[in-house]
Amino acid sequence: MFIKIYFNDKPLFLCDEFNEEINGYAHHDDAVFIDEFSSAAVNSMIHEMRQEKVHAGIYYHPKLNELQKAFWKKFVLVKAGGGLVLNENDEILFMCRRKKWDLPKGKLDKGETIEECALREVKEETGLNKVKLKKPLTVTYHTYDENGKHILKESHWFLMEATGKQEMKPQVEEQITELRWTDQKQVGKMLQESFPSIVDVFQSAGYDVK
Repeated sequence: MFIKIYFNDKPLFLCDEFNEEINGYAHHDDAVFIDEFSSAAVNSMIHEMRQEKVHAGIYYHPKLNELQKAFWKKFVLVKAGGGLVLNENDEILFMCRRKKWDLPKGKLDKGETIEECALREVKEETGLNKVKLKKPLTVTYHTYDENGKHILKESHWFLMEATGKQEMKPQVEEQITELRWTDQKQVGKMLQESFPSIVDVFQSAGYDVK
């Protein structure tokens, strides 16, 4: 098993075994590999992942849950929920935020479940009202700094369906400039101008992302 954490667009794999995806990065000259388990080694990997020259990181430990706990201690965990939304024509909803094609998501509010969060955020960011949650897809992780703190965002993704003909309105205060229903044949093209974590969401839903 493995957990993939993005530092900007660079993947760090926390793993207890190797698979085809991880092996694809293992032989890169600019990939970092660590198998020593200590707080200092965790700090070292985090430092390396922030270097421009580093392409990817692989941190191996036979007990993945222990490695995960050690990493989580270094960050403030922020949970979020989001959706891959289809309409009745099987078109996919993309939104443009900061000149990238993205999917609607946002932070978990106190007192709500992650499913409630995902539905609320989709509705708030798109203006859609009739949205049904179909099934969970995957969880993605990425890091960023905010107010001097190291944040690890844990985003829970769900497949959703928007029913009927609905008007949409982008949430401009969230820097969303466009909403677009997209034919499934165009997914690969749209993802070329998206984020690696969003590519992972589509892969988890069974889409050909090439």
